Parts: sequence; structure tokens; C-alpha cells
Amino acid sequence: MAEIVPLIHLQHKLDHLRSKKKDIKVIATNGCFDILHIGHIRSLQKAKNMGDILIVGLNSDESVKNLKGDSRPINNQNYRSEMLAALSSVDIVTIFNESTAEKFLEIVKPDIYVKGEEYDLDNLPEAKLVKTLGGTVIQIQNVPGYSTSEIIERIRKF
Repeated sequence: MAEIVPLIHLQHKLDHLRSKKKDIKVIATNGCFDILHIGHIRSLQKAKNMGDILIVGLNSDESVKNLKGDSRPINNQNYRSEMLAALSSVDIVTIFNESTAEKFLEIVKPDIYVKGEEYDLDNLPEAKLVKTLGGTVIQIQNVPGYSTSEIIERIRKF
């Protein structure tokens, strides 16, 4: 099971890992992961295959509410972080309160930052930051028909 590391302790954890293995390749991604589905799982597996350590930045409950509206999240941050930590592809989960993942990425300084194809990298502040930090940004294809919003809509119609 992956570690759930508070954001304030993440820098120390990464310094320790990088001191043990100098050429470690750190991969980062982030999201709400409100209702974990096969699209999330496959994306996280693809991300993990790009390097040695996959660190997932998880939007806090407050951050999800600000981004998605008052009816979200469906599952609280403790539930969502534990679900992510149970995945074999994930090494570290950390929760952040901001609406963007920039603070998280400033700490992680990933070699590769992974996002889904739905994002416009030219308008994504996180992508610009990662490039400034010397990292690479890679978009991966989503699994068609699987998004949390679509799942919620199907449940509402049921």
C-alpha cells in the first residue's frame, strides 16, 4: 500500500528517496479522483510505467467543492486518498487545498508530469511550471466513456 504523506512532509520524504537513489525518475499527476473508475486506474498505471515513483496530488474536499460545485465531492478526501493508496501503481498520495496543483508540483519537481488528454497544456499553469522546473509534461489518452461526471449523470438518470 502506498504512503499517504501530508503535503508539509512531502519535501522531506522526497529528499530521503532521492538521496537513496540519485537517478530516480519521479512521476507526478493530480486530480479529484472522486469516484475511482477504470479510466483512473489505467491512467495511473500508464503514469507509473513512465518512471520509478508515482506521486499523486489529490484535491482536498474544499478544493473539489470550489472546482466542481457544492454537491461535490461525493467521497471525502480520506476515502479518496485511501482508495488511491491501495493501488499498486501509486507510491505516494498527498492532499492539497489549492485549486491548482502548482504548490504540490513545486515541492515534487517531477521528471514527468502526467495529465489527461482533455487538458489544454498551453493554458495549464501546472504544465508551464513543470517545464520551468526542467520536467516534461505528457498527456495520456482517456478511456472513452469513463469520467466521474458521466458516472454521476448515469446514476442520476437511473
